[in-house]
Amino acid sequence: MPVLNVAFCGSADLARSLAKSNDVRDIESYVFKEKRNGETSVLSLLRPLRHPERLRPLLSVLNVAKVGVVEVRAVDAAMGEVLVAFGAARISRGIVIINPDAGGWVDSDQVRMILKQAGLESWALHETLPDAHDLREEIFSHIEAAGEAGTEGALVLPVDQHFNVKGVGLVAIGYVQDGAVKKHDEVLILPANERAVVRSLQVMDDDVEAAVSGDRVGLALRNLREEALHRGCIIVHPNSDAPIRHDKSNLVLERAPFQKRRVALDDVIHAAVDLQFVVGRVTAVEGDSITVEWESPLWIRSIGSPSILITQLDAMPMRIMGCVERIEVA
Repeated sequence: MPVLNVAFCGSADLARSLAKSNDVRDIESYVFKEKRNGETSVLSLLRPLRHPERLRPLLSVLNVAKVGVVEVRAVDAAMGEVLVAFGAARISRGIVIINPDAGGWVDSDQVRMILKQAGLESWALHETLPDAHDLREEIFSHIEAAGEAGTEGALVLPVDQHFNVKGVGLVAIGYVQDGAVKKHDEVLILPANERAVVRSLQVMDDDVEAAVSGDRVGLALRNLREEALHRGCIIVHPNSDAPIRHDKSNLVLERAPFQKRRVALDDVIHAAVDLQFVVGRVTAVEGDSITVEWESPLWIRSIGSPSILITQLDAMPMRIMGCVERIEVA
């Protein structure tokens, strides 16, 4: 069941015209299922709430999505931060829709220029709101190129919720970021370094034998303390190419477009990757090379890490400092 996760920054009305509301937390989820080429394909729109007041839901969505959709109601600082964040997250497939508020007007040439500066030249731009069916088809056209259903890599499954279910036991919920997990697999939970066995799995409320990259899955786990789970912990297979623990990192920062500030000694920053949101303090700076001590462990994939976003929450109106060009354990 191929799943295409889409970072959707637009109105709830537009989201509802494309898919059915499925879940609401700090991120709204909208799901559309359709038989395509003999199998069920799923369009999963992930809409971060309360931006620009809160940045973390946007970053979490960017950690998961392979495609972006942005509805531009006005050209302002919030819209600029959204597009810069997509660029820093290296989401090269996307659609921008100009749909100004009643009585408003948006300069399409200005939007085009911002897309180019943010590194999103490959995105499609609609100067008027497309028909919902046509827009859905355009989004679906990315499902094969986005490669959501890959199973080649080592398992990386960050947890964003966990709870006990009567008759089932301890359940962890998260998005499979890479690889696959199967029923009866032995798994390792980091950083607790505790092992468990997968009793059962659910994807889209259906019992399944396996979950692959792109799936939001619930894992019923056996032989595990509840204390081993928390938001941001990561489930992997034992003895695999597991993520590397960083308590202190040397990294090279690629500064974001429009960002005038530079990271300085003693600055507090946040790193967002694989649904982690880890705070750190800068202990050394030399140009764009910085050393950071993390308040809690930051886990970075040993192979094929996605873009690591660096932010400063007090750096309004542009909190995206950039992305990590290179990182190593200090």
